[in-house]
Amino acid sequence: MLLNEQNANMALQVADKAYVLETGEITMTGTGRELLADERIKEAYLGKQKKEQ
Repeated sequence: MLLNEQNANMALQVADKAYVLETGEITMTGTGRELLADERIKEAYLGKQKKEQ
């Protein structure tokens, strides 16, 4: 099943495989869990801030 969803957090929690599209191009792919853990995804789509180093 293909799911196109604006709620990235919910979609990635249930996705076996996920793709990130930017201007019509696939820019990232992985399991939902992998993408939920990715800092770039957290910052861009989930509203999380980068940790200060």
